[in-house]
Amino acid sequence: MANILQPTRGTRDLTGEDMARHQHVVETARHSAALYGFGEWQTPIFEDTRVFSRTLGETSDVVTKEMYSFEDRGGDSITLRPEGTAGVCRALITGGLTQTLPQKVFYAGPMFRYERPQKGRYRQFHQIGVELLGPATPLADAETISLGWRILQELGIAGEVGLHINTLGDAESRNAYRAQLVEYFSRYRDELSEDSKLRLEKNPLRILDSKDEGDRKLVADAPKMQACMTRDATAFYDSLLNYLTIFEVPHQHNPHIVRGLDYYNHTAFEFVTTALGAQGTVLAGGRYDGLVEQMGGPKVPGIGWAAGVERLSMLIAPPPTAPAPVAIIPMGADDEGRALEVLKTLRAHNIAAEMGYSGNVKKRLERANKAGAAFAVLIGARLELKNLADGGQTDVTIEDLSRQLRT
Repeated sequence: MANILQPTRGTRDLTGEDMARHQHVVETARHSAALYGFGEWQTPIFEDTRVFSRTLGETSDVVTKEMYSFEDRGGDSITLRPEGTAGVCRALITGGLTQTLPQKVFYAGPMFRYERPQKGRYRQFHQIGVELLGPATPLADAETISLGWRILQELGIAGEVGLHINTLGDAESRNAYRAQLVEYFSRYRDELSEDSKLRLEKNPLRILDSKDEGDRKLVADAPKMQACMTRDATAFYDSLLNYLTIFEVPHQHNPHIVRGLDYYNHTAFEFVTTALGAQGTVLAGGRYDGLVEQMGGPKVPGIGWAAGVERLSMLIAPPPTAPAPVAIIPMGADDEGRALEVLKTLRAHNIAAEMGYSGNVKKRLERANKAGAAFAVLIGARLELKNLADGGQTDVTIEDLSRQLRT
């Protein structure tokens, strides 16, 4: 056993019920996103490292501690994507799509971060996400958040999840707030964690999101954004909350939800749950009107969110299992040719069917019952349809077989 290769630390295989839950989350999100007019994009799993270092911040934990970066054989610095937004914005620019706005994008796929594996968190993990690029209105924010709420409802977990929302204000509000935070935290510089001492110089808003217990005690008495809000920023936030009420999305204001980088503005939000212990956020996002411009494109407003498929999978009930295929059972070796014709006919009519590769009739029926098949087709001198639930058996023609199995 010592020589058996195992999955790399922080990764896992998706099989059986795990795969069924994963697929159910992704397909539910994909269907809901389409109803809201979001089309699906796929971006590469790896990108030029600058795509992420520029957008996530050179001093962020993701860039400094968690990214899987390496030099390829051509000497270029490549990074496995740690999140989806940067790749979508890069594709918007390089695809020349900034001239055809709005763009409503849905994505799903694996992401990679080197961090300590824990419940619901892996080094290779999966996200679903949406980005709405172009509009700069509160209605765009509300619709994007509403889509997230609908997905949670469709998954049957909305009752366990609550929306916490905050405003980061406009540029004028944010600059005033930054000045107040610097003044406040500078008085307690010696009590800050080493990371937050660096944040104080580079990005003071990120101190508000610190997980260090000492920092959190200081954050409790820190100035609040509302005191710095301009009239326009206040009107934007009030309008957003009104739209959420119209869309029937329950929400509560939470001033501690922040995004540290300068291209974030106005809306920041998280859908949180207590069902997963400390790892309570299942879907989070915000408005990032300066991101596309920071990446070298024109000024394109944006709003989006991402959700961890693994965490959502832990919350949902087991999805219904698909019916087992109809079992095709030749009575003898000479009947295999006719059995293959029946197999092809059923599949051509979109009826799941399979034929075992070996075994006598008894063994094949046992396997069909064990697999949960509802019917078996016995092929010998006659063609017989067997109901495996009640044992009933009737003669059929190959022409009638597909019709009977569909009813």
